[in-house]
Amino acid sequence: MQMLQVAGLTGNERVLDAGCGAGHTALAFAPHVREVVALDLSEAMLGQVQRLATVQGVGNITLRQGDVETLPFGDREFDVVVSRYSAHHWPAPRRALHEIKRVLKRRGQFILADIVSFDAFTVDTYIQAIELLRDPSHVRDHTVAQWLSMLSSAGFSSELVYEWPVRLDFTSWVERMATPPASVAMIRTLMDGAPDEVRGAIEIEEDHSFTFRGAVLRGVQGS
Repeated sequence: MQMLQVAGLTGNERVLDAGCGAGHTALAFAPHVREVVALDLSEAMLGQVQRLATVQGVGNITLRQGDVETLPFGDREFDVVVSRYSAHHWPAPRRALHEIKRVLKRRGQFILADIVSFDAFTVDTYIQAIELLRDPSHVRDHTVAQWLSMLSSAGFSSELVYEWPVRLDFTSWVERMATPPASVAMIRTLMDGAPDEVRGAIEIEEDHSFTFRGAVLRGVQGS
């Protein structure tokens, strides 16, 4: 996992996985650090983390139920905070970033990986609509510029580390989320009627597979 390389770990870190989901990022970091705290709102997701940790024999993951926008931790408890494919669900990302900065030690780092949107208004509008139809818990895919601005406003020294294309097979993409057939049909209709600007940006294919953009950004706590 490239997020590990970005973190530059020494092995003694206490890491928070904010919005851990099934725990894949927490499990990837665990062998390389002192402790990982896996936080998620969903008790079911935390149960999945526990099951995977048990199967893999990982013993340094602590589970915590909670909200990234009101983190249940004291100030400066963590060396690193990571979040992978979670931030597009955050209703108030600015509040979440302030909370993340609060729980980081001085010079601690926040590493964010997520799908990012496009600056072009029409493309952005299509992306948000498609995402929301597929998953009603989606809030927003922000652009790289928006993330950098929010990180800076929260007090981080911020940078874009890298971007990459994320090709998504349409059928498996909607099946993973158990998207209702009516919503799947609406997504197909949107794609079929998309203007050339959108079709080119997200590379819509004949079977409705397409390509989004992923990005990793880093913020360093400077105070």
